[in-house]
Amino acid sequence: MKSYKKQKEQAKPEPRIIRAPLPKAGQVIGIIEQRLGGNKMMVNCHDGKQRNSRVPGRLKRKLWLRPDDVVIVQPWELDDTKADVVFKYRLNQIEWLKKNGYLENEKSEF
Repeated sequence: MKSYKKQKEQAKPEPRIIRAPLPKAGQVIGIIEQRLGGNKMMVNCHDGKQRNSRVPGRLKRKLWLRPDDVVIVQPWELDDTKADVVFKYRLNQIEWLKKNGYLENEKSEF
């Protein structure tokens, strides 16, 4: 008779490698530069623009955002200097983005 502990150790699933979701049409990857209070923040986007972004009400309590987090933003149609934060990448997803060339590996200080 096998012990329960041995059966449990043998039944461990292998970790899956999950790729990160990429921005869809009209969306841009960005890095949070500064929190401005409330649900607003400044985001440096990869298209070279700095946008005043906000977290929509439906995601306000789900997304905990800090400076240097990598996010996907959806620019507004009428005002290109503003955007909504749509998604926050986790650490393993950021590593996948760097490995596949979607993000730069190092930030330049000067």
